[in-house]
Amino acid sequence: MEDCGALQGSIDWKRRVTRTVVAADHAGFPLKGLAIAQLQALGHETIDLGAFDASQPDDYPDFAEALANTIIGGGAARGVLICGSGVGASVAANKFPGIRAAVCHDTYSAHQGVEHDNMNVLCLGSRVIGTELAAEIVRAWANAAFTNEERHRRRLDKVLAIERRNMR
Repeated sequence: MEDCGALQGSIDWKRRVTRTVVAADHAGFPLKGLAIAQLQALGHETIDLGAFDASQPDDYPDFAEALANTIIGGGAARGVLICGSGVGASVAANKFPGIRAAVCHDTYSAHQGVEHDNMNVLCLGSRVIGTELAAEIVRAWANAAFTNEERHRRRLDKVLAIERRNMR
């Protein structure tokens, strides 16, 4: 893993329009289509990793792994991951190096997480927020860019160093 300066150079965050991967388990399924529609309305290319049938039992860690591997492998720059609360999805996604996922149920956290922390995965809880708020959160997150300010780079470099020390 490189320092955040190297990460900054690999993705044109100021462009803001990226390839974004979206995934949800059965509980997150009701918001997945809305997230995809919001991203596409902003000009983002989207990759839908499922679930494709809310009536089938499935597990959020499987979707978190597929989403994280897509980002790590370079298939997408960012991702939206949805489960019932958003918490399980966030916990699972953060187990992967290079993934900075957070549950955001307000617009401030969604854009600030990108601007200050270079958050690359937005997690939502479909049983926690309604569709209008979810749409606003996705738009706020998708339109945000890492500031690349010295204090934010310094803090992100420390987070990346922690990640490197603890990878096994």
